[in-house]
Amino acid sequence: MTLHSVDLRTTGQFPALLLDYLDQKPTLESFYSIFPTLENAEKVILNKKGFDAEKRKTLVEVLTRQYHGLPYLPDFSVLLQDNTFTVTTGHQLNIFTGPLYIVYKIVTIIKLAEALKAKYPAYNFVPIYWMASEDHDFEEIASFHLFGQTHKWTGEHKGAVGKLNPKELAGILKQLPDKPLLFAKAYLENNTLSDAVRCYMHELFGRYGLISLDADHADLKRHFLPVIREELKDSISEKLVTETTSRLNALGYHTPLHAREINFFYLDDNLRERIVREGDVFKVLNTELEFSEEELLALAESNPEHFSPNVILRPLYEEVILPNLAYIGGPSEVPYWMQLKGVFDHFGVPYPMLMPRNFALYMNGHQYKKAQKLKIDYKDLFLDEIALRKTFIERNTEHELNLNDQKEAFNAVFEQILAKATEVDQTMHGAVKAEQTRLLNSLKHLEKRIIRAEERNHESEIEQLLTLKNKLFPNGIAQERYDNLLNFYINDPQFIQKLYNAFDPLDFRYNVLLEE
Repeated sequence: MTLHSVDLRTTGQFPALLLDYLDQKPTLESFYSIFPTLENAEKVILNKKGFDAEKRKTLVEVLTRQYHGLPYLPDFSVLLQDNTFTVTTGHQLNIFTGPLYIVYKIVTIIKLAEALKAKYPAYNFVPIYWMASEDHDFEEIASFHLFGQTHKWTGEHKGAVGKLNPKELAGILKQLPDKPLLFAKAYLENNTLSDAVRCYMHELFGRYGLISLDADHADLKRHFLPVIREELKDSISEKLVTETTSRLNALGYHTPLHAREINFFYLDDNLRERIVREGDVFKVLNTELEFSEEELLALAESNPEHFSPNVILRPLYEEVILPNLAYIGGPSEVPYWMQLKGVFDHFGVPYPMLMPRNFALYMNGHQYKKAQKLKIDYKDLFLDEIALRKTFIERNTEHELNLNDQKEAFNAVFEQILAKATEVDQTMHGAVKAEQTRLLNSLKHLEKRIIRAEERNHESEIEQLLTLKNKLFPNGIAQERYDNLLNFYINDPQFIQKLYNAFDPLDFRYNVLLEE
């Protein structure tokens, strides 16, 4: 497999805030800490040195319990060492790994950990997959696309998705071609979706050093108690995020996050609902649960597992309990992390290097040959169909299709006509200009007819081009955001290894992966 790189800006798929961040625009410097490079990583290491030994101990104890029963266990003890750090990505527990980009996230952190080890051999770097087990948006995880079909987990499900019973996926497993034993084992031999995801992630990526962490645990959340207390008493994060967001908006950037007065959910079996304040009373929405401030703070002390951070505080929770150097996110995650810099500063928590994941478009051998035959410039594949047609015709025609020279000559003639007409009668100015506009529109119409005629001359190639485009962007969606890993892994068990070989975590361009 060979690699062709495309600048992110030319794809038209990424927000301005991400692109300007990667261009290191000076006006954005106050919204992050250290720009991600191998050389700059040393500064983050120094910031994170002295990470709390008790937190390391808790992390290892929790991971040891969570991995119980799995084969070929990672050496968690390395996380006890003060020269060990993590690099992290997170995502929801999409069934059957969800869209491809989730796999791309994992491969990115694996390659980053290895690059850091090569640069700083005196330290250890562990790739961590933060399992969003507390998320309660069932619809977002419950379907995936495989070989043109959409498979969906149905039924009524409430509460944190990590606690759901994966055995319910048996029906989908029966529908799949070449029943993937990897997922059958994970889903049918585990009692929670969190355990199932850990099982197959370990099978797919354990040999590369990946560790999957479910942070829905009382012992881990106990280390987050100072934040829980202050958020409940003072609603501090809403003020901080609102201020940062206002500054980003003033610079012209769209920001994806909106902070709430209290940025915690109440978490229990089959329940994850927002905590809201009404006067002196704290309520859990859609329940009859009510607490005074004193009662709620006492509950946090005794049972911190009931407090689930939302998207505003989840990044801070991660950085509080992990000796983390870098967070790798998608094109919307990086911008929203930049809204949170003030929260990190307030709580005195080091802000990690913030990096986009690797982006990729994969072309199999047949598609690659078709692209070669059509002489496609790979960046053109990101154009919409109208622009793609136009670009292809302009590149492949043997004729001059525009009438620019003729329009220019026509306008020159009309300037002469206008001068003569207005010399006779100034009121003729409007009539002459109207006639000029009418005839220019006729020329433009003729120009379009000439282009359509040339399109007919290339009808076969254009049809092949659009067929290829639709394969690579199914339903108009980028392949990485639509297709599932199994579309490629079933026929090519080396697919993940090929991604591993191709990706460079610090090359912030779009990868076009070509199977020659």
